[in-house]
Amino acid sequence: MMSIVLSLMGGIGLFLYGMSLLSSSLQQLAGGRLEQTLGQLTNSRFKAFLLGTGVTAVIQSSGATTIMLVGFVNAGIMKLMQAIPVMMGANIGTTMTAQLLRLSGGGSAVTSWTDLLKPSTLAPAIVMIGAFCLLIMKRKKSRGIASIVVGFGILFMGMSAIEAALSPLKDSEQFLELFTMFTNPVLAVLIGILVTTILQSSSASVGLLQAFASTGAVTFSMAAPLVIGMNIGKTVPVMIASIGTTKHAKRLVLVDFLMNLFNGILFFGAIYAYQALFGFRFWDAQMSRDTIANFHSMFNVVMSLILFPFAGVLANTAERMIPIDDEKDRSTKLSLLDPIFISTPAIALDQCKKVVDEMGAAALENLHTALQLTTNWDEKAFAEMEMNERFLDKAETQIGDYLVRVNAQSISKLDNSRSNELLHCVGDFERIGDMCIKIAEVASYDEESGIEFTNVAKRELNSIGSATIRILEMAVSAFTNTSEQDAARVQPLEEVIDSLKELLKNHHIDRLQDGTCTVASGISFLEVVNALENTADHCSSISIYVMQRITGYYYTDKHSEDFHIRPGQEEEYKALYAYYKQKYYDPVDTTIRTDRRTKIDD
Repeated sequence: MMSIVLSLMGGIGLFLYGMSLLSSSLQQLAGGRLEQTLGQLTNSRFKAFLLGTGVTAVIQSSGATTIMLVGFVNAGIMKLMQAIPVMMGANIGTTMTAQLLRLSGGGSAVTSWTDLLKPSTLAPAIVMIGAFCLLIMKRKKSRGIASIVVGFGILFMGMSAIEAALSPLKDSEQFLELFTMFTNPVLAVLIGILVTTILQSSSASVGLLQAFASTGAVTFSMAAPLVIGMNIGKTVPVMIASIGTTKHAKRLVLVDFLMNLFNGILFFGAIYAYQALFGFRFWDAQMSRDTIANFHSMFNVVMSLILFPFAGVLANTAERMIPIDDEKDRSTKLSLLDPIFISTPAIALDQCKKVVDEMGAAALENLHTALQLTTNWDEKAFAEMEMNERFLDKAETQIGDYLVRVNAQSISKLDNSRSNELLHCVGDFERIGDMCIKIAEVASYDEESGIEFTNVAKRELNSIGSATIRILEMAVSAFTNTSEQDAARVQPLEEVIDSLKELLKNHHIDRLQDGTCTVASGISFLEVVNALENTADHCSSISIYVMQRITGYYYTDKHSEDFHIRPGQEEEYKALYAYYKQKYYDPVDTTIRTDRRTKIDD
């Protein structure tokens, strides 16, 4: 008995590894093109449905397709209503694995040339050829194809090994008694859910059921609730993958769960109601791998077609159950960059301006959050930061491409000036977003490593952080409102932040020498301070381009003392500098040794 158990475990291990290798290899080989195809979906539900079916049939995993969709919705590349039909199609595409496993001929000996040509018989040779190709091939694409070949071979070897291990048990009364638990349909559904949750793949769990069917103990009344449970259980890996995603992505995960749960309940109720009223002739008939594959396909095709017209209902249900503040959905702003406006440059530039305004708001929100994370780490807040960062990255790329097309038109001198300002400011806002993520990553590392700042260091970071938030607020206001007053106030504060950075660096060195701070916390401290100073530099750059467009005064010598100062504004500049220095220097602890005290006089 022990040898049978070990053989069975070995066969299951081979089967699961082959399934994993095949799926991952297919995804890696075609992943980039598949993502591009999915990301460019139109609003045609039928086209999206067919695409989901085709993509999942290729990569052999509805879970992988759905997780990919969750990523797209999370990044704002796709909307909920675009993703739902693709997900419905994926439920059909995933049945391809069970259909392929029909080709397996079991573990019996070869008796004819027909048996010799079966994949299960050829599996060892297939694995050998694939492994040899992996050893000698250098090109990534060729190695990917070889991995797929090996995956297929191991998959069929595992199926054959399972069936061979189970073969002696066909006449065992004790083994057949184990299947009596499946006579309770509700328990069978729960077992199907549990098995798929453990295996993280409905294709794998259905494949194992096909292998067990070789014993002759699996009947239709047993297999039907098991397959239904397996289809519900495949939502678990998607739920796990959605942890830390946006509410938009969670809506899609909820739709996936509701859809498969509804499919299971409706189909379960239908077949048991029919059995009670009329009765199936094949209710207690033995199931083979062929009939299990057919039932699995029929179940998913029928239920997907039934639910297809109700995609909007599912979306509305998810939206009601997971409400979202529309103001947070910044990715929708990118739809303002409509190609239809390119022939009218003035309007096109106005559309770009609206998107860049949103970039400024996203950058400011991320700076607030990043500084909060340095003292109070929050995974949810960091996930929202990442959503803003993805918007900033996408906005920079799309606005850049859009403005190139606008500039190709015949545009006026004023429009050309606006276009240049937008291009520069887009880059600055995106870089500010990068600095915010860097601060958050430092906070994450400190949280994981147990690194803490001293109270003095916290006070100093609060001071330079407050100054940086203020300078970004002024830069955003200057750009959004085309305000010369706000733009003029940026540079004095930027110079104060520069001086403040040097002061804090010297304080840090003294704390190291006094032993009041560790090297690890000091590195994190300096990384945050440098990121804040870089943020202030980008704010200064934004203010320059705003001032240049408003006044027509161009600053060419960046090393002169009066850089950013227009003629006649020297006194105002000095007054602002003195005000900012007094405001942001005061909270900084300056009780350090006099031989290392930084001079902060004008």
